[in-house]
Amino acid sequence: MAENKLNLLQDFPAVSTEEWKEKIVTDLKGADFEKKLVWRTTEGFNVQPFYRQEDLNGMKTTDSAPGQYPFVRGTKDNNNWLVRQNICAKDAKAANQKALDLLTKGVESLGFHLNKQELSADYIAALLSGIPADKVSLNFKVCACKGVELIGLLTGYFRAQGYDLSQLKGSVEIDPINKMLTKGKPLTKEQVSQKVVAVVEANKALPHYRVLSVHSVSLNNAGAYCAQELGYALAWGNEYMQMLTEAGVDAATAGKAIEFKMGIGGNYFMEIAKFRAARMLWATIVRQYEPVCNCGSACQCEKVDGKYCPCAMKMYVSAQTSTFNKTVFDAYVNLLRTQTETMSASLAGVDEITVMPFDITYKESDDFSERIARNQQLLLKEEAHFNKVVDPAAGSYYLENLTANIAEQAWKLFLDIQEKGGMYEMVASEEVQKAMQQTQTQRLQDVARRKETLLGTNQFPNFTEKTEGKIQTSCGCHCGCGHHEEAGLMTLPAARAAEEFEVLRLATEASAHQPKAFMLTIGNLAMRLARAQFSCNFFACAGYQVIDNLGFDTVEAGVEAARKAGADIIVLCSSDDEYAELAPKAWELVQGKEIFVVAGAPACMEDLKAQGIENFIHVRVNVLEELKKYNQQLLK
Repeated sequence: MAENKLNLLQDFPAVSTEEWKEKIVTDLKGADFEKKLVWRTTEGFNVQPFYRQEDLNGMKTTDSAPGQYPFVRGTKDNNNWLVRQNICAKDAKAANQKALDLLTKGVESLGFHLNKQELSADYIAALLSGIPADKVSLNFKVCACKGVELIGLLTGYFRAQGYDLSQLKGSVEIDPINKMLTKGKPLTKEQVSQKVVAVVEANKALPHYRVLSVHSVSLNNAGAYCAQELGYALAWGNEYMQMLTEAGVDAATAGKAIEFKMGIGGNYFMEIAKFRAARMLWATIVRQYEPVCNCGSACQCEKVDGKYCPCAMKMYVSAQTSTFNKTVFDAYVNLLRTQTETMSASLAGVDEITVMPFDITYKESDDFSERIARNQQLLLKEEAHFNKVVDPAAGSYYLENLTANIAEQAWKLFLDIQEKGGMYEMVASEEVQKAMQQTQTQRLQDVARRKETLLGTNQFPNFTEKTEGKIQTSCGCHCGCGHHEEAGLMTLPAARAAEEFEVLRLATEASAHQPKAFMLTIGNLAMRLARAQFSCNFFACAGYQVIDNLGFDTVEAGVEAARKAGADIIVLCSSDDEYAELAPKAWELVQGKEIFVVAGAPACMEDLKAQGIENFIHVRVNVLEELKKYNQQLLK
């Protein structure tokens, strides 16, 4: 039996890449390989239909090991990440009670959004009472003007509680550039530098607290592509590094003071590649500042080039699920989105993850939605054991190439920003905001045309769903953080991808009359069923009542049935070949009493238009604009 064992290497000859491609081209039967199978991504590079081992040749990323410079495979030799949940701390005692409860439910990192108007020693004592600061990561978000004061209050509290300050971990998320981007605060470069330098100098007693944050999650929530978010994040972090070192702060201290709060989008493999590329590129940037190790004689780190501090080059990533792709309608699909986003971030080896509750698009989250958000991470840890495997993407022909490609695109953007004066100058001149507006406009157009799919919104909506008053206009958070400051600079665009479709559907829901779209299915069985399904989904995206049918023997019977059903729209669903005869007949019978629509783009479309038929729906139309047109005609 042993002699008859199959030997794949001997019994099957090797097949070259050229032979594989030749076979594919043959199977395409004349279709263009590049147009048919090569994917031109929105990130600015091509993705091939297949990759082989030879595509890894020359890649330095494959030589890296977990926990070793340049950290493409992670900054540590394990894949444990912290489960984080944020708390609005307007009321210190209530926030403290909630935090203590969360620590019994799997949370390992607490984020407090502080009320700057109440900031005091008593406020901090009440907020942190009973919380073991040496067992959990504590993170605080406050206005940059209160950063130094907050660090002093924390240091005093921790000392009074008898903690070894060198063992405490957490962050104070000071980020004046983010305030410029999201609030339009017109800060001078000197003001930004002063705030940045001040908090780092004030933080000497808490060596493992990162006091500067790069909130590139703001860009992600505005619709940034992976490489775009990364390129700006790198320039953002470098701006802070440059400000600190120019002020006399040593490079190692500067590098250890910065954390990156990055978003997690819905492009699963791209997001894995983004985080891998991010660590590699950030390590490369910090290396150029030559950070001499300042960890003391007990430091066991393996120095980079024999003398530079690897700890300073390790990018600390606090990842948060995006809000850009979340929806109001079919909101439970948001759970699926955040789950895949959490999977990509955890597999990519980030340091901590915040899963935003599925209902944040329309209400203040409650205990149920927050519990589900926590358990999404805990499931990956406790049941799927994602924390047991370090960088499973390593060696994947596809993912290694994605990592290299995203790194290349992000690096191009980073260098372009540096040539134009750096991140501060790009924000102060509103170039970043304008670029993000262009990106968001393009993405919204892609959603409108279904080039980008949002299930339950622009594709496969829940036909019968109603909001029934579930939307709350207020977020319920009153933290005194300047949400209503008068804007000076252009801010990042704030729209979600689904909003324009939601406006359409809400208008339908608020109307005294819900339009009915009737499918007049006739002729070729396969085509009429396919086009009826397409058309039902199309009109349901605006909240219309859709009436499907198995088929009619005659156009006359179909029109009669539509009128008995009280249809506002009659959609002819048949094959291209049959439209030349059926569409004029139906059009003559309708006589403008109902809106007449042809499902498809037949070769005879121009002839049909010449006869007065105006409405055609197919895969190339702008779904949003078409539905707006019908809303204007039908809603009362």
